[in-house]
Amino acid sequence: MKVMIAPSLLSCDFAHLGREVEAIAKAGADLVHVDVMDGHFVPNITIGLPVVRSLKKISPLPLDVHLMISHPLKYAAEFAKAGSDYITFHIESEDDTAATLAAIRDGGAKAGLTLRPGTPVERLLPYLPEVDMVLIMTVEPGFGGQSFMADMLPKIEVVRRWKDEHKPHMLIEVDGGINKDTAPLAIAAGADVLVAGSAVFGRSDYAAAIAQLRP
Repeated sequence: MKVMIAPSLLSCDFAHLGREVEAIAKAGADLVHVDVMDGHFVPNITIGLPVVRSLKKISPLPLDVHLMISHPLKYAAEFAKAGSDYITFHIESEDDTAATLAAIRDGGAKAGLTLRPGTPVERLLPYLPEVDMVLIMTVEPGFGGQSFMADMLPKIEVVRRWKDEHKPHMLIEVDGGINKDTAPLAIAAGADVLVAGSAVFGRSDYAAAIAQLRP
């Protein structure tokens, strides 16, 4: 399976959001990564349900929605209804993990689970049979433009071993500090999907930037 690229809208030109989504689709991206922050679970506030609904109307690519919010269970069904194809939330959130995964699936979206860099990867393992995607954060969630944390690579390797043995179709996504230098490290550790913000939207040629991230 080829490595998929999911440009993060956090780094795009929000004044021309629709145009940016169409541009990355033409440039060869596979998913649109949408960071949702509530100002509580993480310090920043970004976009929410109305923007996801609007994106769904114009995006030729699946929407990969990362909920960095304290109460994902409260909103999971609404984000699925709004058109999210994947919904990933944090195991450190205040809601019941199993119930949130079920709500996402019941809403018709694929369910993903993620964790902060300081959280042991072992906390994810009991839930892996119920997830379609695992997101390994290689920066602290909540801000773009951070440096890649190479000490997170063993987490990717642990999940990859589990995936290969138990659930080959599950996706392993890596988000944070991905660029032409760090992408090979994440891929070698077992990543299937790379989230890239400034490494794509910070370049004038999106197609060249995306191609550069693939092996």
